Amino acid sequence: MENRIFDYDVLPEIQNHWSPRAFDPDRPVAEDDLMALFEAARYAPSCFNEQPWRFIVAQTPEDHALLCSVLSASNQEWAFKAPVLLLILSSQNFVYNGKPNRWHQFDAGTAWGYLTLEAQHRGLITHGMSGFNVDRAREVFHVPDDYSIIAAVAVGYYGRKADLSEKDQEREHPSPRKSIEEIIFKW
Repeated sequence: MENRIFDYDVLPEIQNHWSPRAFDPDRPVAEDDLMALFEAARYAPSCFNEQPWRFIVAQTPEDHALLCSVLSASNQEWAFKAPVLLLILSSQNFVYNGKPNRWHQFDAGTAWGYLTLEAQHRGLITHGMSGFNVDRAREVFHVPDDYSIIAAVAVGYYGRKADLSEKDQEREHPSPRKSIEEIIFKW
């Protein structure tokens, strides 16, 4: 894969995963495939088995337009073509004792990782986004204050790079990664 050099053998889903922006608007995601993504996320590990993650799913045209409306303008340019849009939420407090769960975002990130690898396994693409209005999303989707709204995600099948803006076409490739030596902190 362009710009990707693996020093060790890892799962094909990891080797082939990247975050494209070119979605096929004419190819819906089958309900069984979508539910399998949430099934994969459901089995992610979490602190005290809390499973703090929650997903807001936009599939209908009305819900899709609503979720798209909270995205930044640069993400709206391409994400509106994805057949499924998600918001990833995470409960900030433990259910069993009501105390703050400082690991909730870590755990939700693990669930997102499982979800995206299952998507890759099924021939789907995903693109996580930080470019969205958290306050507007909280208001529009009635998200309680004790939930963090972590990320937005586009899910679907790969479309045509040529349908992207010129700027996004230039960015439509796997990005390089730091070396293993750079990501291991040595003291």
